[in-house]
Amino acid sequence: MSSVPLPESPAATPASPLVAPPSLARPMLIGVGIVAALALAASVTLWQRLSSIQEQLARQSADAGSQSIEARTMARQAQETAQDAVSRVGVMEARLSEVSLQRSQLEELMQSLSRSRDDTLVVDIDSALRLAQQQADLTGTADPLLAALRSADQRIARAAQPRLAPVQRAIARDMERVRAASVTDVPGLLSRLDELVRMVDELPLQNAVAQAAAMHGGAAPLPEPDTSADPLWRATLRRAWFAVRDEARGLVRVSRIDQPEAVLLAPDQAFFLRENLKLKLVNARLGVLARQSNAARSDLAGAAFALQHYFEPGSRRVVTAGEMLKQAQAQMNGTSIPQPEETLSALATAAAGR
Repeated sequence: MSSVPLPESPAATPASPLVAPPSLARPMLIGVGIVAALALAASVTLWQRLSSIQEQLARQSADAGSQSIEARTMARQAQETAQDAVSRVGVMEARLSEVSLQRSQLEELMQSLSRSRDDTLVVDIDSALRLAQQQADLTGTADPLLAALRSADQRIARAAQPRLAPVQRAIARDMERVRAASVTDVPGLLSRLDELVRMVDELPLQNAVAQAAAMHGGAAPLPEPDTSADPLWRATLRRAWFAVRDEARGLVRVSRIDQPEAVLLAPDQAFFLRENLKLKLVNARLGVLARQSNAARSDLAGAAFALQHYFEPGSRRVVTAGEMLKQAQAQMNGTSIPQPEETLSALATAAAGR
């Protein structure tokens, strides 16, 4: 039979570790199990979350990789596009510079053509005005000069060039000055001198006694009485007597002569006097044509002196010739045709490019 060991006394047994009583061990074990379960659950949950985070990070990383690839592709494409754009911009700039150069050259060419046309117009107008001035000097009328000035004004107006505006203003001033000038009527003066030259041979001299009754406008012949009722012999005697009486009255002339040298002219001297008067009139005509006004006035004054001193002052032809000579002298006092100096100066300035 077995024996039950007796418990040893505490003094006799060795010291043992602290052992919880059985009443507290179970709850502690349960708590530890619960804690372990909770930790395990937390670990599982944390692991699941960590796995989901890893998966999300993996997806984001994959997305980021694909996006980076796309970005690189797009960057490469953008770079290529940029390079293409740069090359195109370079080509466009080169073409733009070429176009600008061509435009500048075209503008220079147009300006050169326009300036050449303007210079040609200026030279043409200048030559036309000078030719018109010569024609006006030759004809003695301002019509050629006025026509040239009007034509120049119309041509400049059609050209519509601002740098020719001073020329147009100068033309207007010259036209006003030419219109206001009193110009000698050269054609009328020349025709009057020609008529005087033709009349010289018909003008009676103061010593032309034979032509006194006809040219001087002397006493008219006495009226003959009616001889129809007289016999033939008496009528014949009466007519003979009247003829002798009229002839005797024509042989005698009583007049006052202020210049005795006019009566003492011989027939040959009378011829040279008439020729000298013609030469003076012709020289005056040539002086008018040559624009030698002083010489023409001097010749007209000499002709007037000869006409007053040597020709019959009471003759109608001499009076008519004297009036025509006075009219010619009055016409010679007219002013000359003014020169278009302002227009020519403006044309010279325009031709110089100022």
